[in-house]
Amino acid sequence: MSNLIPTDNLLERLFKTTSLDRFFQRYDENMNNFPAFDEHINNLCKEKGILPKDVIKKSDIERTYGHQLFSGVRTPSRDKVLQLAFGFGLNYEETQKLLLVARKSALHPKVKRDAAVVFALKNGSGILDIQSILFEMDIPILGKERFYE
Repeated sequence: MSNLIPTDNLLERLFKTTSLDRFFQRYDENMNNFPAFDEHINNLCKEKGILPKDVIKKSDIERTYGHQLFSGVRTPSRDKVLQLAFGFGLNYEETQKLLLVARKSALHPKVKRDAAVVFALKNGSGILDIQSILFEMDIPILGKERFYE
């Protein structure tokens, strides 16, 4: 039986603790319990009945690079994670989890680019749709990290 604690409750307990070591010992199973990114996206393929090559194509990610993500050879940037979210057809919550598993920052509604991505996810948009939205708003499109950092 699992003793997983909701994030808000875990944070409250962390604020109250006087010993970080004791906190880690007591709540160890609640921490860093995510699969490797490649394992997670391969599991998503199985769950959704989609092949990695199709996700890569729908993500508008270069084929070789995409396969390296699925094999665990490459670690994705935040933009690549977002592109994969569109390739998988994920919703907002699933995308936030994908970002978390990839250890990337969550989408934040006060960031215009993120707000546009959230809007596109909410509306079931594809990668070309979000790229058009971003382009029209003069915001760097996904996959152009060097222009956005």
